[in-house]
Amino acid sequence: MQRILVWDYFVRFGHWALAAGFLAAYLSAEEIQWVHEIAGYTVAAIVLARIVWGFVGPRRARFANFVCGPRRVFRYLFDLLRFRSPRYVGHSPAGGAMVVALLFLLTVTTAAGMTELAMKKGEGPLALLIELPAEPTLTMSLDELIVVDNAKKEWRRKTIAVKNLHETFANLTLFFIIAHILGVALASFAHRENLVTAMFTGRKRGGDAADL
Repeated sequence: MQRILVWDYFVRFGHWALAAGFLAAYLSAEEIQWVHEIAGYTVAAIVLARIVWGFVGPRRARFANFVCGPRRVFRYLFDLLRFRSPRYVGHSPAGGAMVVALLFLLTVTTAAGMTELAMKKGEGPLALLIELPAEPTLTMSLDELIVVDNAKKEWRRKTIAVKNLHETFANLTLFFIIAHILGVALASFAHRENLVTAMFTGRKRGGDAADL
């Protein structure tokens, strides 16, 4: 059967670059900070570019082509578990939902990470937007020192909260990635099509598939 080009170069590159970037960031967390930060910036840049591409890219890269309501997503999943779901040329309803979910999770994860870096070290792209608390000086009165100390304690509390948010969403992202891998494996088996290979070559078989 004829194979047609479905995924453009940027969708394919972005998919695998995001996977590599997230893996590098996740494994280097608390271990090799500079690797963690560079990987995080890379992921943030690709996510931003993919969101833009979702509005201006080719037909099957656009959100309008694969984003649908939850009823259609759950109906597809129910049918997939029974091996009765239709095969889609582009993203299936569940695949489209996973794209949106992962982009959202990665956006929150990277934004929280950059916020934490700015709050903790005054570094990163958000540093100019965040004003660090004042440091105590020898010229301050006792009352002023108390105010500064309380402000720093409150700042540390907020920084910890942002750090927890960053870690929670990173773990949620990992969970969704695992679910994505399992879903791709199930769909590949159900439709007798190697979706992993398709994301490398960009080509899938046509002729017997549905579309959103």
